[in-house]
Amino acid sequence: MEPGKLIAKKITELINQDHLRAHVLYSFGIPFYDYPTQTLEQACREKGLAVEPVARGLESPHENFQQADLPLLSYPIDLIIEYLKHAHYLFIKHKLPYIGMLVQNFKADHPAYDAIEKDLKILFPLFVEDFIHHIYEEEDTLFKYIKSLERAAQGLYHPSRLYQSMEKYSLQECALEHEAHDDEMAGIRKITKDYFLTPDAPLHVKVIYTELIQFEKNLQIHARIENEILFPKAMMLESQVKNSFFEKAKWN
Repeated sequence: MEPGKLIAKKITELINQDHLRAHVLYSFGIPFYDYPTQTLEQACREKGLAVEPVARGLESPHENFQQADLPLLSYPIDLIIEYLKHAHYLFIKHKLPYIGMLVQNFKADHPAYDAIEKDLKILFPLFVEDFIHHIYEEEDTLFKYIKSLERAAQGLYHPSRLYQSMEKYSLQECALEHEAHDDEMAGIRKITKDYFLTPDAPLHVKVIYTELIQFEKNLQIHARIENEILFPKAMMLESQVKNSFFEKAKWN
């Protein structure tokens, strides 16, 4: 659809056509639920925004949500870690605050979703708190340990510190524990009955469920990168460093 044709359409109509457009509007400072009757042109005028850039963003909202299709299997470990840390940043600074805003302003006004509204408003902040704690813990322990192994492989290490690290951590145990905790959104799926929508579901519900589904897909991709690429590479590195370390220790 051409930008000119979007301008005269109501905000609610635009979001009904593609729920991801709600995030585009949010990025311009236009929460869709605050403009139930206004057109895009009217909403932009109220916000003092030029309507053309907003309309162009609404044309292809999916471009903002696709993960980079990178050949990560061929990347060195340090670049894989940087990629994962960047994904962490996007989750914490962009995606979760947006979904949190949708949940906080959720007014179901529908008997099928009143209980879901209440439950999500309690559970989602707890999920975010736990998720952020997990992310920071992973960066401060797992990623830090793997980087120390990389330095050790280059001969840059303090023998006693390296020995203590290798005694303290086991990447095999970390990998098994990581796989056991991959399904972080099980509670949210249970509340939303696997994101089930009734035929008359309110628009706000459709937008929240779309974002939750999208976020869960991103988490699944993220977990696969860690489980299938990062951990195997890191465990090979750990084995090499241990063999080299103990071989040298025998001759000292």
